[in-house]
Amino acid sequence: MGKNFICDERTVVTTAKGKLRGFYYNGIYTFHGIRYAKAKRFQAPQPVAAWEGVKDAISYGYICPILDQPRPAGEVATPHRFWPANENCQYLNIWTGSLEQSAKKPVMVWLHGGGFASGSSIEQESYDGHNLAAYGDVVLVSVNHRLNVFGHLDMSSFGPQYANSVNAGIADLVAALQWVKENIAAFGGNPDNVTIFGQSGGGSKVTALGQTAAADGLFHKAVIMSGVLSDAFMFSNADHREFALKVMEQLGIEDQDPEKLEHAPAQHLIEAVNAVSAALAAEGKILNWGPQPNDWYMGDPLKVGFAESFKKIPTMVGTVLGEFNMEAPIFGKETMTDEEKHARIEAKFGENTDEVIRRFKVAYPHTDEIYVLNYDTLFRPDTVAYIKKKAAEGTAPVYSYMFSNVFDYMGGKVAWHCSDIAFWFHNAGSLPVCQMDDGVTERLEAQMSMSLVNFARTGNPNTAGLPWWTPCNKEHMYTMQLDKQCEERADFEDELLPYMLEVTPAFHFDPSMFKDEEEEGSAWVY
Repeated sequence: MGKNFICDERTVVTTAKGKLRGFYYNGIYTFHGIRYAKAKRFQAPQPVAAWEGVKDAISYGYICPILDQPRPAGEVATPHRFWPANENCQYLNIWTGSLEQSAKKPVMVWLHGGGFASGSSIEQESYDGHNLAAYGDVVLVSVNHRLNVFGHLDMSSFGPQYANSVNAGIADLVAALQWVKENIAAFGGNPDNVTIFGQSGGGSKVTALGQTAAADGLFHKAVIMSGVLSDAFMFSNADHREFALKVMEQLGIEDQDPEKLEHAPAQHLIEAVNAVSAALAAEGKILNWGPQPNDWYMGDPLKVGFAESFKKIPTMVGTVLGEFNMEAPIFGKETMTDEEKHARIEAKFGENTDEVIRRFKVAYPHTDEIYVLNYDTLFRPDTVAYIKKKAAEGTAPVYSYMFSNVFDYMGGKVAWHCSDIAFWFHNAGSLPVCQMDDGVTERLEAQMSMSLVNFARTGNPNTAGLPWWTPCNKEHMYTMQLDKQCEERADFEDELLPYMLEVTPAFHFDPSMFKDEEEEGSAWVY
């Protein structure tokens, strides 16, 4: 097509249920806000009805309501986008370079972060799929689905229609993958080559789908980015039935009629949920939203083992060096003497300082030792355990990575949670915080995004410009260290990680750390 922008009969696609009109811009066809399912509150998703004529797919669909108003903070590091919310949020977006069924491009389905409580398919600027679809010649799909109380409240004790309500959010994702299987060929995609990938909570959703029999055969490769979440985040000890009854009481539903809860206005439900959560928290009872094991979902593979089908799925797993580290910015690092650095580290690690530095320098010889202050001990331990377990038990390759880049931000900030996403999506060029001199941004972006695309295409991430990337096995964990200079390391944290778990002060997740007494809402950090 000769024009940069087209939106007419040439951008119409016929799906199984009807026709959709998207738009074409700079080589990519884009479809926003495609409804892939519908559902009653707390119930299983159902297919959408067929329609006559042509529906527009040029506006993003609703995102799921969240329980706490977002407060913009740290936007230069992780820029966000906010959007209208509605619990009827089963929408997906597609970017593709072709509308020919014969194209059979690899399909990549992005699952957003925010745990199982927050976020959306468009919440971060880095999530935009245009550049990756163009650069990697893939079909990129991103998905909204039910979260928090709408996607993970266990109402099963109130009736068979709610049998799997605690996993409704994951059931939405299964419905989305079923829609992809049925329709993606019309968008130039290959339904027999689908990769699911996600970061943070999105990575956890990838794992959950791998443990869900209903998703078998709907995807063929998996990528988990900073998504093996520890019990520090997922701890939950509140009883769901007690919680639901208290919510009903809060709403004045005297006869404990779940159908009335099903039809309560969404905002009223949110307010009741927040009130009950606060009251139970005062009693030491916490309800963290997320999938729960039942006869539909197996559970965490680190606790119950991997599903037989997922053992056969090629997998790529990794984290970033800093993740949720809350250390103060390290201003003046470049002018610090060795003695000053030692004193700064000693303030945290005391008598263990010399050994901490020694082990860190063995694992990260090209990283300033001051960044041992930021070393992640929250995501990394379970991630390493996950990689080793799947490499030992599975029959498909498992590739490990660590993103350890130091950004020229606030005196030098080591990779934080979400800082790698723009590089995977080939969107680093549009984020000011990602800019580095001497072509580093462009090189690292090309290395990471093409390794991801190659993995989606073939199950092997090796690409020109990167050292050879070896899959892990029972004996060794090979990790691609993604940095200004990338290199593969074997078992490089075997001495560091266990020691750091012994000497690092325990992390206790406190949502209040993201609040401000003078500002409403919570900062978005994912």
